[in-house]
Amino acid sequence: MPYKPIEIDRKNLTIMGVNFSSVNNFDAAVNALGTVMFEGFDPTPKSIEIIRDYLSEKITLGQLIKLTKEKAYA
Repeated sequence: MPYKPIEIDRKNLTIMGVNFSSVNNFDAAVNALGTVMFEGFDPTPKSIEIIRDYLSEKITLGQLIKLTKEKAYA
């Protein structure tokens, strides 16, 4: 699968238009996305929101797993 660049705005802490309130969570999400995209994951704004919510502890690991199994990120 060819690499598909995504919009990352370090100044405004956004990934694909999804805002992050913490530099640490933003950096963690960028690093995680780089890894999973290398494996073929094609992120959507919804998947970025789910990652952001997990990193900011708005959802639990169990909820993250449930959303992943349900393919709620599509």
